[in-house]
Amino acid sequence: MALAGSDLGLAWVPPFAGLLGGLSSVLDNAPTYLAFFNLAGGDAQRLMGEGAAVLAAISGRAVFMGAMTYIGNAPNFMVKAIAEERGLRMPSFGGHVPWSGAVLLPLLFVMAWIWMR
Repeated sequence: MALAGSDLGLAWVPPFAGLLGGLSSVLDNAPTYLAFFNLAGGDAQRLMGEGAAVLAAISGRAVFMGAMTYIGNAPNFMVKAIAEERGLRMPSFGGHVPWSGAVLLPLLFVMAWIWMR
């Protein structure tokens, strides 16, 4: 059964987005996006119409929550490697999460509040 549009209802979008965001933080965000896109039905035409809220949740959370860790967004590793090669001290994996969380989590709560109004 496809999980898109009126099948879900808007009340189901925040938990769906939260699960996707959490997984996207610890997995690469591109495959996570693709997996949840297919879980939501995989029909781009339908998701751009009646399932637009679901598609926005999938896209937004995969991108923003993927940046929470070095793993979730591959360019984070690249930037870390370039900075360290140039002699800059970069936070460890565990040290990156509090910094990114301090910036991204408040932003995500504001975005969720705006989308739910």
